[in-house]
Order: sequence, then structure tokens, then C-alpha cells
Amino acid sequence: MSENRRAIWSWAFIDWANSAFAIVVMTAFFPIFFKDHWCQGPGMTAEKSTFYLGLANTISSLVVAVVAPLLGSIADQGNGKRRFLLGFTLLGSTATALLPLAAQGQFTLAATLYAIAALGFSGNNMFSDALLTDVAEPARYDRVSALGYALGYVGSGGLFVFCSLLVKEPAKFGLSGPVPAVHLAFWLTAGWWLLFTLPALLWVREAPGVPPAGAGSVLTRGFRQLVITFRDLRRDRRILYFLGGYILYIDGVNTVIKMAVDFGKAIGLDSGGLLLALIVTQFVAFPAAIAFGRIGERFGARRGIMLGVAVYAGLCLFATRMDSQREFFAMAVVVGLVQGGVQSLSRSYFARLIPADKGGEYFGFYNMVGKFAAILGPTLMGVAALLTDSRTSILSLLLLFGGGLWLLSRVREDAPPTHS
Repeated sequence: MSENRRAIWSWAFIDWANSAFAIVVMTAFFPIFFKDHWCQGPGMTAEKSTFYLGLANTISSLVVAVVAPLLGSIADQGNGKRRFLLGFTLLGSTATALLPLAAQGQFTLAATLYAIAALGFSGNNMFSDALLTDVAEPARYDRVSALGYALGYVGSGGLFVFCSLLVKEPAKFGLSGPVPAVHLAFWLTAGWWLLFTLPALLWVREAPGVPPAGAGSVLTRGFRQLVITFRDLRRDRRILYFLGGYILYIDGVNTVIKMAVDFGKAIGLDSGGLLLALIVTQFVAFPAAIAFGRIGERFGARRGIMLGVAVYAGLCLFATRMDSQREFFAMAVVVGLVQGGVQSLSRSYFARLIPADKGGEYFGFYNMVGKFAAILGPTLMGVAALLTDSRTSILSLLLLFGGGLWLLSRVREDAPPTHS
């Protein structure tokens, strides 16, 4: 397969497109607006609103975790990765655009639309990842994967800054208040997501799929191929060790992302400074992800991942003595330096371990594992905080980073695959 620069850049812009949903809607404005606007009504409490938001996230994650491998198998059998990419993009962007239809107090409608949008986001990510093997040669996986993450950080960061200004100063944009400003932020995100996914749908071409797994419909062949692949997975220790390590260390990475602001607040740091540090992290991650792509090419993706995970472990130790805004800001910058690298190299390293013609199916398993990699870390920190204190609770993440490093070190890169 010869590389096509236009196809590579078109594919990389999928990350630019969908990362906007991740930060603008999922991380920032929906949780705040859900609690302060949609969950305002008789009998509603802060605890209940947190429960409903968590339920929406859990349902969408479970749906993806259950169906991802099968959908990937069906896509491989029918050369349908781009079609699935389009379908999930339309699902997610449409649900995002419809969020303003939920009036104040209509938390059920808002949570349902959000869960559908999150489902679209997860499916979009899965088939975007799977297309990596179609746009790049194996020797370039690290660089191309890093390009995607880098564009994702800078693009979503730019839109997030604009939407933040929109909500903070709505009158300057001709809006009557923060509610229409948040509505506009949702519409902008939906349009951004769809618009910047279109180039991939136009210019990315899938390589020929796997040979048909017997007779029958695409759905029947997909089921049959899934059984074959699951059997292959159990025999391929390289992939098993990698996925085992990935679920641990990426859980630690996700926990740091999700719990950073809560941790800073718990030790008495200022909210404005914490949010500013997170914005800076987005833009630091842009050149850092590119740099990690070069590290992966020169020294190997596995070594690059292990370097990033080791830095995370060091940050956990540093955080136990952190007591100033300046130190939190410094820690945020270091997180930005390694966050995109660990994520992008994990994607490219996994692509190198799997058969290129089964990208949809194997990345279905990869994303299934990723959906479950958001449970252990917050639970560990919560239990540790109850047993000790908020400051030392972050040390519990060393179990995840240490376990992930150990399993990753056991991946034998020279071992031949055993796929059928």
C-alpha cells in the first residue's frame, strides 16, 4: 500500500473534529449545564444529578464495549469502516446539535441526547483508529498517529477557548445570556465535528478487507469472524500482554485527566488557575505529541510509551508535596508533554501488533478495553482518600502505572503472530 499525503492529513483531521466534542461538551459545558440548568427542579439534589450524569456515561460506554468487536468484524467483512465512521459521526453530531431542545428541568431528555452523542463519539473514535492501517505504512504508524493526536489537541483547544469566551462574555457576541451561549457552543461543536470529518470520508480509501468468513450475510460472516479472532487473541500473548498493560496504565492516565481539578481543589488551589492550567495543557500537548511520534520511530513505540508512563508515576510522587498554584501549573505542563504521546503511541503500537486487514475488528477490542479503563483509578483514589487523605490518595495510581509497565515489558516484539 502506497501512502497518500492527502489521505493521511484527512484521517488526522478526524481527531481535530471529534476532540472538540470531548473537551467542549463531555469535559466542560455539559456536566456544568446539566447540573445548573437541566437538573433544576423540585426534588432534584446535587447527588441525584451526579448519579444521572454518571448513568448516561456508563450506559453509552457499556453499549460500545459490548458491540464494538462485532461492529468491527462486520466492517472488515464488508469493507465498511468509512460507512460506520459516517454513521457514528452523524449520530453524535446530530445528538449534540439537538441538546438545546431540552428545556430547563428536562434532565431525562438532556441525559438521553448526551448518551447518544457519547455513543457516536466512541464509535467515531473506534473506526477512526481502525483506519490508521489503511492510510499509513507500518513504519509510519507512530508519526501518523501522533499527527492525529496533535491536531486534536490544538483544534479542540482553540474551539474550547472560543466557547469559553462565548459563555463568559455572551453580550460581546450579541447573546442575551449564558444559556443561549452554551446552546451556541453545542451547535458549533456539532458542526465542527461533522465538517472536519468530511475530508476523511472523501479521500481515505480502505485496503481490501479480509477474505469472507464463509457464506451468508455480512452480519453472519461478522459473527463467524469474531469467533475466529477471539480464538486468535487468546493464543497471541503479545496482544494479551499489551491489552492487559494498556487497561492499567491508560486507566491511570484517564484518572489524572478526570481527577486533576478535583485534586487541586481538595488541596486548596484556585479554580481559575486550575482551568487555565488545563487549557495550557491542551496546547503543550500539540508539539509534544509530534515529538513522541519521532521518539516512537527512532527508539520504538513501546519504549516511548514506557517513558511516558514512568513520567506519570513520577508526577504522582511529586503531587504529594505540591502546595502552590505554580507547582500545579508545572505539573500540568509536564502532563501535556506526555499525555498525547502515551495515547498516540498506544494506538500505533497496537496497530503494529495486529493484522492490518482486520483493523476494524481488533480496534473494536482495543476500544472495548479502553471503555473499561475508567473504573479502577477513580475508585482507588476515592478509597485511598477515605483511608488516608486527598493528597496521598494519588499514590494509589502507582499500582496502575507499575502494573501497566510490568505487563508492557513482557510483550515480545520478535514473537511471530499466531493469527489464522
